[in-house]
Amino acid sequence: MDVKEDTMIELDDRPANATSSPASGARRCRYPTATERVLWARCAAGDRRARDELIERWLPLARSVARRYQHTDEPLDDLVQVASLALVKAIDRYDPAFGNAFSSYAVPTIAGELKRHFRDRSWAVRPPRGLQELTLRVERAATRFTAQHDRAPTIRELATATDSTDEKILQALQARSGRHALSLQATIGGAADQTVLQDILGADDSGYAQAEMRVLFDDLMTDLPRRSREILRLRFQVDLTQLEIADLFGVSQMQISRIIRQAVSHLRQIADQHEQMGARVCC
Repeated sequence: MDVKEDTMIELDDRPANATSSPASGARRCRYPTATERVLWARCAAGDRRARDELIERWLPLARSVARRYQHTDEPLDDLVQVASLALVKAIDRYDPAFGNAFSSYAVPTIAGELKRHFRDRSWAVRPPRGLQELTLRVERAATRFTAQHDRAPTIRELATATDSTDEKILQALQARSGRHALSLQATIGGAADQTVLQDILGADDSGYAQAEMRVLFDDLMTDLPRRSREILRLRFQVDLTQLEIADLFGVSQMQISRIIRQAVSHLRQIADQHEQMGARVCC
């Protein structure tokens, strides 16, 4: 997107013998003819037909400026649309009384709108403005370095080329991945493979089942005596041995084992009752 903004551009992509357009074959800023001066005067007076005719006459200029950026990843049709809307704004704001050629005013206006489009609309995830501009500088510096040295630059070399720090270069390289996003409908593999990206992203999440079991377990635990709940917590959550729990409560290991068996059996019975009640409700 580091494109030189000169006004000496080809304003029309039609054959050189084509007529009726102010852009035909022009490679310099052209001042309005008598017919165009009349159109500008009528447009300033609010004549919609004159405005529409001026837009049609200068559309080749908008297309020409848009083609400067066709090497980017943005579709050319989108760029032409942005440039065309910018042309309309330029026509509405242009004042022939200042004595400047319309193309001298319109080209920077259209180029500015295109650059704002790249800044505000072409990033899938928009980083802060400063980081965004640094990312673009890093890309240009990397391209120049690779062309000159026939290898990819290091982080330190990029930092030197952009007068930045290693840390900021790493942030810029990471932010660069946010410029584009993969479509969920993008195919994976060869042309014969019809698998799309969304088919391989999904996975079963066991967390939901664990959350449901935890809610059910907490509900079942309320039916146990406080002492049994604490023993179960120490055994299965804190992961103490039965002997360690017995020392804490001042009882034998056999008593702790019996309490655990009775508590687990009681919980199983209550769980079965809940399951049977749920089955009857579903039926």
